[in-house]
Amino acid sequence: MTDDAYLVLLDGTAATLGVPPVAVGELACMETPAVRAWLGAQGVTVTSSELRLVSPEETAAIPEGAERLPVPLGEEELSRLRHEMAPPSVAQLEQELLAYRSCTDGRGALLTRALAAGVPAHRIAELTGEDLAFIKAEAH
Repeated sequence: MTDDAYLVLLDGTAATLGVPPVAVGELACMETPAVRAWLGAQGVTVTSSELRLVSPEETAAIPEGAERLPVPLGEEELSRLRHEMAPPSVAQLEQELLAYRSCTDGRGALLTRALAAGVPAHRIAELTGEDLAFIKAEAH
């Protein structure tokens, strides 16, 4: 396994590997001179049906002899790629987990602000569903 994702030209049955790069959204690597030159040398565009983006975990499945180019992806870009590659049921659960994370980000700061504003700990526990002991621990 490598740490890089790969742009790969695939045809036939191998075309189910990875995803079209456009499905992942904007990728910084697609604007680099190296990627532009590689696409030009291959005679394809970013919207070509045979162009696929393969995650680092899947690079071993790239057919031998397939034209490929390693591309570094940022953490957020790699997360979007993995999300696009996931089966629909898993992708839905990933969306729910991301929503959960966004709801819990800043939780401690919110509890601290509520306590500082004078909202009683028992009321915060009632409104948030958090354990009262946890709320009281945040107060100290």
